[in-house]
Amino acid sequence: MSGEGTPENQGQPAVPNLQVVGQYIKDLSFENPGATSGISARPQIELGVDLNAARMSEKDMFEVELKVRVDAKNDGKPLFLLELAYAGAFRLTNVPDTGTQQLILLIQAPHMLFPFVRRIVADVVRDGGMPPLMIEPIDFMALYQARVAQAQVANQQPQGNA
Repeated sequence: MSGEGTPENQGQPAVPNLQVVGQYIKDLSFENPGATSGISARPQIELGVDLNAARMSEKDMFEVELKVRVDAKNDGKPLFLLELAYAGAFRLTNVPDTGTQQLILLIQAPHMLFPFVRRIVADVVRDGGMPPLMIEPIDFMALYQARVAQAQVANQQPQGNA
């Protein structure tokens, strides 16, 4: 049958594919009240990370947004506050419309965006007069699992009569 012009992978499922179509800064804010204060000790850094994925107008296109918030203090005084929303447009093909899509969009896609987010954070903090801040790699699988667990707990909570 292979000589009849049929594709070689006939009968086999199509290979799933995640393609980066574009990536961009959606929002960037940097407040630098501690620029002139000098750093006397290692600053206290609070890092917050959030993810969102949404289908775009095309059926197989998704926007994945990685939000990072860095709040730095020195001896309890504000040093700087950085908020970055970095997004990517992804084409997801040959993936059934199930939880598999969610896994790919909330684990693999942000993993692909993270090096760019890390560089932007380091550059902006350095350009603000501070030593560059190199964010440690983020375990997006653990972040996803925590989000799923939190949603399960929220669904099990009895609704109050207020």
